[in-house]
Amino acid sequence: MRIDGALTYADICKPRTFTYRWAYEILLVLTGTALIAVSAKVQIPMWPVPITAQTFAVLLIAALFGAKRGTVTVLAYLGEGALGLPVFAGPTAGLAYFAGPTVGFLIGFVIAAMIVGKLAERGWDRKYLSTVAAMTLGTIAIFACGLLWLEFFVGAKNVLVAGLFPFIPGAIIKIMLAAALLPSGWKLLEKLR
Repeated sequence: MRIDGALTYADICKPRTFTYRWAYEILLVLTGTALIAVSAKVQIPMWPVPITAQTFAVLLIAALFGAKRGTVTVLAYLGEGALGLPVFAGPTAGLAYFAGPTVGFLIGFVIAAMIVGKLAERGWDRKYLSTVAAMTLGTIAIFACGLLWLEFFVGAKNVLVAGLFPFIPGAIIKIMLAAALLPSGWKLLEKLR
């Protein structure tokens, strides 16, 4: 069900006049990158990859913004880190960070934003089970990219122990939280309309 033809939450809030549309889009991206950066600092230190709230932020932004806005937001976040801004989970930033063990997960963020954003545009964030499915697919994309890259650092024998198994409980919690929030938000918007 669409509210006034809106595909995403961001579409509902979009200004109707062209003058302010660009400012709105820029504000969304900057707000999204700030949310991802703050979520990167919410972490449980581990080696070689810390547990962070980043995946939740990326998946939520993708669902709220849609595929294009969500992907642009994640790319802007990566660009901020490449420029040296302290937005990543680790203490370092800049281009050197992209040679570290977590870069596969960062690439996975981009793919997950595309997947979850596209599914949200098709209404997958309106119901609990479809939201769980969308968030699970996004999480799988993040882990798949992350583990492929992490294998170069820890070896094939250790990659699941270092990069997957410790993160499964947190991933499940993040997926369930998103599945509780997003459909509830749509129901609230329908009542307000």
